[in-house]
Amino acid sequence: MTRGAPVTGLAAAAAVFVLDQLSKWLVTGPLGIDFLGASREIVSFFDLRFVQNMGVSLGLLRAESDIARWALVAMTAAIAVAVTWWMWREEKAADKLALGLVLGGALGNILDRVRLGYVVDFADLHFGEWRPFLVFNVADAAITIGVLILLVRALLIRDKPAQQPAQTVSENVNA
Repeated sequence: MTRGAPVTGLAAAAAVFVLDQLSKWLVTGPLGIDFLGASREIVSFFDLRFVQNMGVSLGLLRAESDIARWALVAMTAAIAVAVTWWMWREEKAADKLALGLVLGGALGNILDRVRLGYVVDFADLHFGEWRPFLVFNVADAAITIGVLILLVRALLIRDKPAQQPAQTVSENVNA
């Protein structure tokens, strides 16, 4: 299989980026969930809740100064560049798709941090008072799904090795 342009990954990245930004706009714009403490119950186990995420996953690396904010932008941008490079070199369509999910999510969160100084999170999945996840957004979900696909494929799925072409009779005699 030859390496080609990562069309699958780039399409996934573009779709995630657009869905992420559109969902954030809908929540903070027309729905008016745009200040700390604002929320709206959608169903008994899912609310829309405005959160300004100053850090990265699990509240780590909080960027409470301009230097920290731009350091997070630079770090996330470096990851996005590395993911793009990997996606361009990747041969497997499923891995290109997974890398596209990661790239689109990273770009969506980078844009928020550049524009706003924080990432808009709004999806609050809970079961009663038990919240197995922090409040998240489409970009976060895409990054998580993309990484999980890569891990499952790397750890559990073995691709069949390429078969060698059968030797002709003359090659067998000369050997």
